[in-house]
Amino acid sequence: MSPSVPLQEMIRAIRSARTQCEERGVIQRECAAIRAQFRQTDNGGRSHNLAKLLYVHMLGYPAHFGQMECVRMIASPRYSEKRVGYLGAMMLLDEKQDASLLITNSIKNDLSHSNQYVQSLALCTLACMGSAEMCRDLAPEIDRLLRSSNSYIKKKAALCAVHIVRKVHELGELFVPSARSLLSEKNHGVLHGAVVLITELCERSPETLERFRKVSVPDLVQIMKGLVISGYSPDHDVAGVSDPFLQVRILRLLRILGRNNEAASDAMNDLLAQVATNTDSTKTVGNAVLYETVLSVLDIKSESGLRVLAVNILGRFLLNNDRNIRYIAMTSLQKIVSTDHNAVQRHRGTIVDCLKDQDASVKRRALELSLALVSASNIRSMMKELLIFLSSCPPELRAHAASGIFNAAERYAPSKRWHIDTILHVLTTAGGDVRDETVPNLIQLITNTSELHCYTVHKLYRALLTDISQQPLVQVACWCIGEYGDLLLKGECQETEAVQVTEDDVLDALEIVLQSHMSTPTTRGFALTATMKLSTRITDNVDRIRSIVSIYGSCIDVELQQRAVEYNALFKKYDHMRAAVLERMPVIQKNSLGQTNGELSEEPIKESQPGKVKQEEMALPQQPAGQNVYLTFHKLVCSTYLNQFKVFFMLLLASAPTVTVYEKNGVTLTLICERQSESGLTVTLTASNSTDSDISSFTLQAAVPKSVQLQMRAPSRDSLPAHGGAKLTQLVVLNNPNKVGLQNANRTVPTSLTSIKMS
Repeated sequence: MSPSVPLQEMIRAIRSARTQCEERGVIQRECAAIRAQFRQTDNGGRSHNLAKLLYVHMLGYPAHFGQMECVRMIASPRYSEKRVGYLGAMMLLDEKQDASLLITNSIKNDLSHSNQYVQSLALCTLACMGSAEMCRDLAPEIDRLLRSSNSYIKKKAALCAVHIVRKVHELGELFVPSARSLLSEKNHGVLHGAVVLITELCERSPETLERFRKVSVPDLVQIMKGLVISGYSPDHDVAGVSDPFLQVRILRLLRILGRNNEAASDAMNDLLAQVATNTDSTKTVGNAVLYETVLSVLDIKSESGLRVLAVNILGRFLLNNDRNIRYIAMTSLQKIVSTDHNAVQRHRGTIVDCLKDQDASVKRRALELSLALVSASNIRSMMKELLIFLSSCPPELRAHAASGIFNAAERYAPSKRWHIDTILHVLTTAGGDVRDETVPNLIQLITNTSELHCYTVHKLYRALLTDISQQPLVQVACWCIGEYGDLLLKGECQETEAVQVTEDDVLDALEIVLQSHMSTPTTRGFALTATMKLSTRITDNVDRIRSIVSIYGSCIDVELQQRAVEYNALFKKYDHMRAAVLERMPVIQKNSLGQTNGELSEEPIKESQPGKVKQEEMALPQQPAGQNVYLTFHKLVCSTYLNQFKVFFMLLLASAPTVTVYEKNGVTLTLICERQSESGLTVTLTASNSTDSDISSFTLQAAVPKSVQLQMRAPSRDSLPAHGGAKLTQLVVLNNPNKVGLQNANRTVPTSLTSIKMS
């Protein structure tokens, strides 16, 4: 290819290249020819060569060697060369390169040129790539051009001033007087540039905002009214709307000026109502103007009737065939649903219909808005629609939908039974997508609703037989069967159809869960603990349960193996305690800190009143090892299967020498702690009986973590006489040789135990 080929020939040669390698060869040969001609002092085709180099740059190939040629061509007196030089500067230079500083003087000279087109080239270049230093040097020239009589130059200068304000904020004050005077222009291009400049100035400076708020709102309202009521203008009409670009810019500026200001908002209320009612909504340009009008109405301190009109416009947008318009409508409604809830509720049916849209983005917005519209009055109808959507929604939306349904059901549930049914429906439909806290939350709800225990266990048992693939549902079902298996076996339930269930049926269902490949280790833990708890609720299959538990004593999963070993120990060594250990869970309540029974607080224990500490209210912070030795007394209960045992009696500080830890049914148990060393503690247990009858076979039992050594001396007696006739005392010696911190309430192994046996 000849070095002097025209631009069209070079483009044709590049496009005809069959491979990337061939294309690179063409470009390399042409770039070499361009470099050679750039080095020539008398080069009449400089603009031609630079144009070819810019095309090479557009293809992504290096073209930096043409930067200095751009600087030389900008300084040329010929307009044809200036035009290509400025274009090259905008494409090849930026404010980070030193070469851009070389054109500052040329731009300043061209801003004073007698030819308006040369001036416009300089203005466009400065607005495109002017650095902060260039903006500071040339800002006075731009302000001078804003005051010129040429409308063509003024609109270019206004947009250049916008760039300067964005680069150097403090220069904004320089353009305030000129920007104010531009609003009196009749040329739409100048008005557009003026509105953009004023918008930028108001967003950058609160003082400037107040100044324009006082003097410019009437002018902007008058300009906008002229655009709305004006007839057809071939120069500015777009699809029947007069200059929609200028209308949108004015509405955005009015929104800024009217925000949090009563006077400015009152001045534009009538205008906004006029725009909202007179703009054609059948065309895209009309919808654009209406959308900006709605945003302005909702952002300023507008009248209530005008806000309802804005919401109704968004409701019409929801019926539009264009998905983009439906999307922005729901996005806007989402922002105002908390402040204009009743107005948005009128369009609830349309919003719910958008859940069936094929577009994923529209579905997501419709889901978020539908969840925000749920209230106590429409909870049943809205939840019905949301559950239908959940059964067919895309996988990426299921977690969000399930979480929203749970939150709505918790806030507005009309009854406990409805609440439980709704959550179970979600677990059946999308159990694999729910959050981790769903299982404990549902367990707490079921535990606290004692009148529905029979109904819930029957329903969950049937769900377990139907499908075991939804792990959260299986976990809750196993928990309920373990807790309320006796109610299931009775077969008497008024809330649901009675089903005869045998002990073998229940154990078969749990064994299926234990052996299924779909069951996670956590689910197997639930099932194993449920099987163990059934040993105290059934009579004929205890040996089968013992066999099941013993099998998992050698399980490869450490957690499951540990549980099985502990349960085997209950069967063998502590069978006399099994019924008490596996008794039904107490009601789970949350305290003011949002913690459930047995969870340790992070706040320290306050100084106890003379020897009185309420049980279940004692909390202990994590202390460094060796500073304090704690004595922990828990009542051993089966936990919600994530933790086997929960705290019932909390930790006692050695700094509290005398503490009453139990005072119930006439029996009082007091602990007197005496610190022997940094790792040793002596505790004297004192029990008394204030009832009218004697208590015989009174025994105190305790257990501690493996890191603590425990020695329990013989008690002073084995009975408690009535009316406090005599007290029982027993000495307990604790030693913590490794100085291990003893805050173990959330571990999966039983940490400590105190029980009282009386007969």
